[in-house]
Amino acid sequence: MNPINYLIVQSVKILPKSIIYLFAKKYIAGTDLDAGVRVTKKLNSNGIVATMDLLGETVKKKEDAIQAKNDFIKLLKTIEREKLDSNISTKPTALGLLIDKNLCYDLYVEIVECAKKYNNFVRIDMEDSSVTDDIFELYEKLFEQYSNVGIVVQSYMRRNIDDVKRLNAKGANYRVCKGIYIEPKEIAYKNKNEVREKFLEALELMFNNGNYVGIATHDNILVKGSYDLISKKNIPNNKFEFQMLYGVKEKLRDKIKDDGYKMRIYVPYGDQWYAYSVRRLQENPQLAWYILKSIIPFN
Repeated sequence: MNPINYLIVQSVKILPKSIIYLFAKKYIAGTDLDAGVRVTKKLNSNGIVATMDLLGETVKKKEDAIQAKNDFIKLLKTIEREKLDSNISTKPTALGLLIDKNLCYDLYVEIVECAKKYNNFVRIDMEDSSVTDDIFELYEKLFEQYSNVGIVVQSYMRRNIDDVKRLNAKGANYRVCKGIYIEPKEIAYKNKNEVREKFLEALELMFNNGNYVGIATHDNILVKGSYDLISKKNIPNNKFEFQMLYGVKEKLRDKIKDDGYKMRIYVPYGDQWYAYSVRRLQENPQLAWYILKSIIPFN
């Protein structure tokens, strides 16, 4: 992020949360499970599937990690009861990764077992680079026993192609995205074109290996590049899907769906919405600038 955009985002972060929420609510379903269900039902009625996520991360107490596990199991039961076309996304640090890796694994086993019972699927989200190795270790350990679990890889990470080659050999189920956490240039590409090139390079490796891929992007250039790869390699529709965030580029979302491709929308909900919303602002400093201008008069 350039210095001006960084200052804009940092300035927005000092505003009251109530002000941030007025703008952030476009990108979250709401603060409770009922809101997530309502949004998912509406998406499903329009031929779009979902991945629901109870927002939260980096818990410091074992009991909070256990509560998060219970909440995700409740979510899976709700998806089954309400007949929603949705899987779930999870953050390992919300499930105790930074407390005890064995605890985190055990909690994930309970969640994945529950999902398996309902013929559902659990996506393990990627977080910042401080826990990348631990998240891959968690995923690979779970994937040895369960097929209904997937991982996320980030094309802006310099290590990503090596990770994809390793995971391809295991038959991983992927979500590939650019990446959103602020990382140093030593470990992450900063040039947009380089990130795009690495995204498509990773996607091609996944397609060549026959892996299932969630193509997660709002970038028109990457959508076109993905279309080209799908056509060039004659990839069947049951080997991939496109994924986008709730509230972002809905016209592009609808175009991809209308082009005949499966579209999955990430539907976050919960009272821990602030950190997620700040990351959305970091990704889109223009929105942060709009918030500032709407609150503070500039002459």
